[in-house]
Amino acid sequence: MYDIAISGAGPVGSALALLLASRAPQPERIILLGKVASDDTAASSPHEAEPVADPRTLALNHGSRTLLEQLQAWPRHSADITNVHVSQRGRLGRTLIRHDELGVPRLGSVAGYDAVLASLHAALRRSGVTLAEAAQTSAGQQHQAAGAGTSPEPIDIVLNGEALKSTLLVRSDGVRPKGIERHYGQHALLVTVRVSRPRSGWAYERFTRSGPLAFLPHPAGPDIYGVVWCNPPHETQQLQSLPAEQFEQQLHEAFGDRLGTMSCQGERHVFPLSLHAGPSLLGPRSIAIGNAAQTLHPVAGQGLNLGLRDAAQLALALTPWLAQPSTDPTDLLADFARRRRPDRWLTAGVTDFLPRVFATGNPLVEHAGGLALLGLDLLPVLRLPLARHLLQGLRS
Repeated sequence: MYDIAISGAGPVGSALALLLASRAPQPERIILLGKVASDDTAASSPHEAEPVADPRTLALNHGSRTLLEQLQAWPRHSADITNVHVSQRGRLGRTLIRHDELGVPRLGSVAGYDAVLASLHAALRRSGVTLAEAAQTSAGQQHQAAGAGTSPEPIDIVLNGEALKSTLLVRSDGVRPKGIERHYGQHALLVTVRVSRPRSGWAYERFTRSGPLAFLPHPAGPDIYGVVWCNPPHETQQLQSLPAEQFEQQLHEAFGDRLGTMSCQGERHVFPLSLHAGPSLLGPRSIAIGNAAQTLHPVAGQGLNLGLRDAAQLALALTPWLAQPSTDPTDLLADFARRRRPDRWLTAGVTDFLPRVFATGNPLVEHAGGLALLGLDLLPVLRLPLARHLLQGLRS
């Protein structure tokens, strides 16, 4: 019998387990269900394997990095983002967001997915949390109301064909939420490139008629960037099949000459893009956070940052209950869901609006977008609230 079962051992579920363990009198009564990274994953240097074969990186904002540092789970290798340049291809107007105007040492950092996960799992092995490794986890539940003065009935969870029980279930796995669904008609192509004129600490978000194009500093080196290029599926397929030299030429034409020439440093990976969002409260004692509550368009890199805020706020909400786990946490979970709603829907709204409005192909809309970028750049009163939200989310 466990107090809390967390389904999904990705970054959000792992961070939640660490946060709860730091507050729980008996952290072994928290069980994390999922595949746990090995010890040697975090040990390797990103400079040891050239060319860079895996373009998957995570853009973590200042708030997320601070959280992982507090959990002693920040990876050894990362690349800082101190300035973000936002522009629109073929139109006037741009916006520059700088770390110094927000009073922080950096706007965020980029780290490899495997490195972040390995650091989290290494911290988990020191935390006392029970780890149940499984490639796939299936969690079912029975909702039974607790009577006045009685302990809540346990939830039944099936792991690899075996049953276990927990008072509370948190879903933080790859199961898509049911509710709002939008397919953008875009695929994201991920690739790592080396550039001839790198700019230390600079990240770029460029809107095109086909979709957003992002260049992010990469932990593999000062002249390496991670590219996220969004286009309609047929265009992405064409780009995926091009020889490296032709692909690099197409990428240079779409982005411009700010970083000089570009050369691919590994394979190209393609992912379809869609929005899925549903209620975070799944039942009286079942809650969803991270990708189990919302999956977002990658523009502005907000998905994981939003999920980590989910985890931090849920751990805070459950702190009083951890001292008395025999009581019913239903009201605390309902209050958590209510408090998280504004941040979740505002972030989802921003990441849904931006890739669609700049890809309409309507010249009037494009000019309006350019004027909006210019207005953000000229007027800090407009720019700073948006920048702070991207930096730390909406505080409730």
